Amino acid sequence: MTDLTLPIFTDETAAREHLEMIRWNGKPFCPHCGECEAVTKMQGESHRAGLHQCNSCRGAFTVTNGTVMESSHIPLNKWVLAFHLMCASKKGISALQIQRMLGLGSYRTAWFMVHRIREAMRSGGMAPPLGGNGKVVEIDETYIGKKKGAKVRTGAAHKHAVLTLVERDGESRSFHVEGTSHIDVLPIIRANIDRETRVVTDEAPIYKHLGNVFKSHSTVHHGKGEYVRGNVHTNTVEGFYSVFKRGMKGVYQHCGEQHLHRYVAEFDFRYSNRAALGVNDEARTLKAIRGAEGKRLMLQGSQTGKTLN
Repeated sequence: MTDLTLPIFTDETAAREHLEMIRWNGKPFCPHCGECEAVTKMQGESHRAGLHQCNSCRGAFTVTNGTVMESSHIPLNKWVLAFHLMCASKKGISALQIQRMLGLGSYRTAWFMVHRIREAMRSGGMAPPLGGNGKVVEIDETYIGKKKGAKVRTGAAHKHAVLTLVERDGESRSFHVEGTSHIDVLPIIRANIDRETRVVTDEAPIYKHLGNVFKSHSTVHHGKGEYVRGNVHTNTVEGFYSVFKRGMKGVYQHCGEQHLHRYVAEFDFRYSNRAALGVNDEARTLKAIRGAEGKRLMLQGSQTGKTLN
């Protein structure tokens, strides 16, 4: 268990030096123009802590520029602690609990903070496909929450659909989808799984043509009480969903549709960087902090970055 009294969690100077080492490794570079040679650290009490100046473009910057932490007034040691808490909590940690533990002034501040950390956890760019020759990827869908204004109150029609692909002994990849028809799920499955993969699903009709796309397609018939047939099962993806649902219902309790993609990214991140794959809490937190670079998340009405309603 990580010692939460470490200086990086309690002292802002130690936290800043920690973040600078993670991002720059002793070689600061300008986030405005990319310059890494003509950079000067500003000294003296007249300059804010950690300020650097680029002698090429004359831009000033700190280690948080160009990250999800940019323009935040929250002390950096509290940012580092929040990253750690979210990465070390298997089923997540609520914004209200973050507010209490960090002593933040308002729930809104904590809420915005945890969403920015989720943005750091999200994979950027086009990730390589899951699976490959000799590998198995399980596919399943689940339903969670309630659609705003839904006319139907029973069954899956009034809930949000989540599609998840899990490589056995590997990572997970989840998507908030509009529905669970072939049109909704097949393009995602094609784009994210290697053609040489053996895929396993339940008997849902939306998966019936996957044998024409991948090396093989096996199914288990849950409707007939079949859950395992040799190594044909969807227990891995169902295990992912058990943690996901416990977190969403027990910890977060409510999730707006516009934010669901960030919540599933959070659970994907922890699953894909779990202890069973040799990733401990410290390494997971380090990866999340590195993922903060090149991302911005702004409140609605801001002029730059992605907006958060």
